[in-house]
Amino acid sequence: MLLALVVLALVLVGGIGYAVRRGKSSSPTSAVEPEAPAAQAPIEAPTTPEPLPTPSVEVPEPTAGRLVRLRARLSKSQNVFGKGLLSLLSRDHLDDEAWEEVEDTLLTADVGVAATQEIVERLKARSAVLGTRGIVELKELLTEELLAVVGADMDRSLNASPKDGKPATLLVVGVNGVGKTTTCGKIARVLVADGHSVVLGAADTFRAAAADQLETWANRVGAQVVRGPEAGDPASVAFDAVAKGIADNVDTVLVDTAGRLQNKVGLMDELGKVKRVIEKHGPVSETLLVLDATTGQNGLAQARVFTDTVEVTGVVLTKLDGTAKGGIVIAVQRELGIPVKLIGLGEGPDDLAPFAAREFVEALVG
Repeated sequence: MLLALVVLALVLVGGIGYAVRRGKSSSPTSAVEPEAPAAQAPIEAPTTPEPLPTPSVEVPEPTAGRLVRLRARLSKSQNVFGKGLLSLLSRDHLDDEAWEEVEDTLLTADVGVAATQEIVERLKARSAVLGTRGIVELKELLTEELLAVVGADMDRSLNASPKDGKPATLLVVGVNGVGKTTTCGKIARVLVADGHSVVLGAADTFRAAAADQLETWANRVGAQVVRGPEAGDPASVAFDAVAKGIADNVDTVLVDTAGRLQNKVGLMDELGKVKRVIEKHGPVSETLLVLDATTGQNGLAQARVFTDTVEVTGVVLTKLDGTAKGGIVIAVQRELGIPVKLIGLGEGPDDLAPFAAREFVEALVG
């Protein structure tokens, strides 16, 4: 009996405790809200880095008609030359003093002694027969005589097309300070504009910035560059450039060389070595001598030495837009029998133009 009462008491106590616990858990006033989990920053998807912009390849201006476009610039710089001669020739009476002035004008323009004498003699003979003429007729007369000495029939084309499965090789030479590497870059633009694929050889290894400068020019038109270590062997770079041109089946390999003082025999011998090493692949198609028009007759001395060393086949005459000494075109061709093939008429990338005799002479006359 006692045992039954104890059991009953335990059951009652357990039930009351259960009810109390349940009531607490269900009471809204006593409930403890669980803390909300901390907000997490959204996970960003990994971003793909934007590709670097591909340098755009420029399309050089077509070479056909470049000299016509640049004629006004050339005519302006040669104004004194043309107008001076026309003024003299239009006098009512041409005495010995007048003809001496004509000679002086031609010599000042660096036409050269032999060419000047020939021009004056022909003008004397024609003016004696034809007499005093109007300005239009005088221009025609002077144009005809200058064309005769400029050499309108000379072959001025660049030999830049592949032959026998190998690219044409153009060797560019010249003394320090004529802007040879820049001119080399502009020649590359001329070739690309005319549809040629080009490899440039940076064989001026003695000037630290030369290869970088050439590479900048090449990248602008999509050409390739072969370069070597600074102060490396120029002939080795030239050889590798031609090998690259052959392997890639390009049209033209253009080799820039160090600016060499014509009185340094060792340097000139080295230039001869560059040419000989190139010729292990095949003959050099063109050797282009870059001359600064502002050097005048001194350019002839340079031309002679280079011709003796590497057989120059054409002249690139730069800075004609800033000088009244355009007669150097006549002097170079008359003295050396080497045609001027390209002329530079400004600082712009496409201001190098194939030489056209008539357009040039008409610009001289004005």
